Amino acid sequence: MEFNVKFKDYSTEVWQKINNTLEQVLQHDQNPVAAFDADGTLWDTDLGEAFFDYLIENKKVSLPVDPWTHYEKLKENNLPAAYLWLAQICQNQSLETVRKWSEEALIKMIPVPVFGPQKKLIDYFLTKNVQVYIITASVKWAVEPGAATLNLPHDNVLGVETEIIHNKVSDKQKGVITYRHGKVEALLEKTRGKKPFFACGNSEGDQELLFSATHLSLAVSAAHRDDKLFKSESHLQKLAEKNGWIAHRFV
Repeated sequence: MEFNVKFKDYSTEVWQKINNTLEQVLQHDQNPVAAFDADGTLWDTDLGEAFFDYLIENKKVSLPVDPWTHYEKLKENNLPAAYLWLAQICQNQSLETVRKWSEEALIKMIPVPVFGPQKKLIDYFLTKNVQVYIITASVKWAVEPGAATLNLPHDNVLGVETEIIHNKVSDKQKGVITYRHGKVEALLEKTRGKKPFFACGNSEGDQELLFSATHLSLAVSAAHRDDKLFKSESHLQKLAEKNGWIAHRFV
């Protein structure tokens, strides 16, 4: 997989802090947990929205006349319901088909704008037997191909999804909506109550996840002032400063 490598690396001090902390953790836990948000944290794009665009452009599912306007209105009224709807629109499709579509959506954006330092960090964690999870408010199936580029299996992606009934996507919500407190809830359910020693995110929707980390929290950002994410990322950067978390800008 081809990657875009233009992003600013972590400083030597940050790498040293992560390494030293992990070595301390490994003395009493051989399989610690690390948690990452996905969009804007691991890559400079939104795979959930890219998947939605793919479905619209290729007329893969039944949608309202103006799908994006419909989605934005849902977000204004009920954000969790809007996130769930992006999974529900795949109703009656086989899981195999939906995963094939999500892979095709990712291929369209090659080179994938993965943040190089994040791939390097995850590779390092994997060599140390760290359990790495991606927790996203996007549809789980949309993010799985991105996780695969980081050598993480489908099972390590926790995202919005619906029940699979007879191998078909249904409209019935499965688990919690992985947004804000829901991210922590989903992770702890997956790890059977084990908190992450390390958590990383980019927006205010990730703050509960970062607060859940036992040792290190990392707030990253890449949005420019005219980007819709800038305000939310700035909020998390301020929280990082207030709480003594690591803060980093990739650009």
